[in-house]
Amino acid sequence: QSFGINVHKLREIIPFNQSKVTVLPDSLPSVIGTFLVRGRTIPLIDLNVHLRRIPEAEADEERRRIVLVCEFNDRVNGFLVDGVNQIHRVSWQNVQPLSSFIEQYRPRFTGSINVDKREILIIDLEHIIAEIDPEMDMVYDTPIESSTPEHDQELPLSERRGKVRLMLAEDSAIIRAGILKVLTNAGYSQLTTFVDGQDCYEAITALQQKVTASGAELRDHLNLVISDIEMPKMDGLTLCRKIKEELGLKKLTVLMFSSLINEQMILKCDAVGADGYVTKPQIPELVELIDGFCLKP
Repeated sequence: QSFGINVHKLREIIPFNQSKVTVLPDSLPSVIGTFLVRGRTIPLIDLNVHLRRIPEAEADEERRRIVLVCEFNDRVNGFLVDGVNQIHRVSWQNVQPLSSFIEQYRPRFTGSINVDKREILIIDLEHIIAEIDPEMDMVYDTPIESSTPEHDQELPLSERRGKVRLMLAEDSAIIRAGILKVLTNAGYSQLTTFVDGQDCYEAITALQQKVTASGAELRDHLNLVISDIEMPKMDGLTLCRKIKEELGLKKLTVLMFSSLINEQMILKCDAVGADGYVTKPQIPELVELIDGFCLKP
């Protein structure tokens, strides 16, 4: 079975050297320990163990394995793997999302793609890190409050948030559920979710046609769009560009909420007209950003 990750998460590929490993007692079976990389120690996770793959023959234990040094969610982690086949340049349109039946079991994959008649499962590295480090999960049980403009102070914050109409494009069922729970608890109850950028774009297109025919304003039906960047069928950058350019909705606020946010990705977000960006899993920062765009005078 072949597996894949988004190359944007990959910083470097280095040989695995057991002498550079510091074992951590009482850690999860898949957490080998810390790994020394250029004078810096990073967590090292064995993907074979974490994905519960069938152990290979003992004769193959000495195979030359490698470490994928990945950066996302403002963190650097190492993943021990059997090897790297090659880098494929593919379109998000060719990535197939997992069925809703499979997603209910919290799979560690975001989708699959067919390359050279092989099905490659795309690993959800954020999900794996959240399983290891609960602080990286997106589950919050209490409403989020933040500082708000002085206007309309006679209304409770949750009531003002409740008037805002949002759309969310996110392919991970777990993250969608987490964002929906947090925003609803915070008062943003009018949130429509989509499993990928294509479905979200089609919904916005249909809404624009409807309000144009009735002579209404789009802002009376939609105030802000939140989008992941990595998504099957249509990625978030393409979604933002098509909203701003093809639909001509330059005043519609689009926020990018992704684990890939860094200096290089910020430049790409700016290039497609994104109004803001937040690194996962910083949902409190996302709420403050929504407040700033939707509750200001």
